[in-house]
Amino acid sequence: MSYPFLSDVVKAWTGYDVPLPLATFGLFVALGALAAAACFRAELSRLYAAGKIRAALVAGAQVPPQTVVGDFMVVVMVAGVVGARLFHILEHSQQFMADPMSMILTRSGLSIFGGLIVGTLAGMVCVRRWRLPVRPLLDAAAPAMMIGYAIGRIGCEVSGDGDWGIASNMALKPDWLPTWLWAQTYDNNIFGEVIAAPGVYPAPMYETAMAMACFLALWALRRHPFRTGWLFSVYLILAGAERLLIEQIRVNPVLDFLGVRATQAEMIAVVLMVLGVAGAVLLGQRLNAADKLLNPR
Repeated sequence: MSYPFLSDVVKAWTGYDVPLPLATFGLFVALGALAAAACFRAELSRLYAAGKIRAALVAGAQVPPQTVVGDFMVVVMVAGVVGARLFHILEHSQQFMADPMSMILTRSGLSIFGGLIVGTLAGMVCVRRWRLPVRPLLDAAAPAMMIGYAIGRIGCEVSGDGDWGIASNMALKPDWLPTWLWAQTYDNNIFGEVIAAPGVYPAPMYETAMAMACFLALWALRRHPFRTGWLFSVYLILAGAERLLIEQIRVNPVLDFLGVRATQAEMIAVVLMVLGVAGAVLLGQRLNAADKLLNPR
């Protein structure tokens, strides 16, 4: 069962019809952003207290870097939404050409990788403007980005926003696994789409679980002894691998790029993994005393 709006949740729990037209997907995205901001702020505070990252320069004054997290998150979120919509349009270019305004104004149709790429670029602009080092900030942001993604995907599951998977193969379901973890029909989903029984794979649930596991791994590795940027490289590997795996049970347009037939997400996932592996190899060296002075964390 899906609950596109907060009023649907209240009705399911209490039986009362209360006009609360707040989209549950948006609420979980907001919760994800708050969790990411808290995680990012905590990590910046730790690094700043340890003398591993310098103060930010804001309006001519030096301030602790954690104090700019609020402004940083606003910029990243706005840029991320724009990027997510842009990449979705690029993925569905024929549909966009047929009816541009419906794709621009719709509440659905967001590409997570588009949001990640454009949001990260916008964040880097802020970082340079505040005269902060880029690589330490990326390391600090890595766990935060993953926890925000994990919580945001809960919104996809609750609202039934179309990010579900292909038709479930019940013959492959392990006997010990509950049916709702293998197949769902997403009744009352936000699109009003009817899904035939037994249902489709609940891909958002799988993504939430994988992203939470990735977050825990990144959080455990955040005190690593390697050069700055290594942790963000690991994030790229994990984010790319997670999406590449989930794409195998997702329904997305297959594109033909330079003779390669794959979904947009699969292409971007492979690029992220290649960049992540390259970064992890290049930066996976322990800092010696001289390096620590030249490359503060």
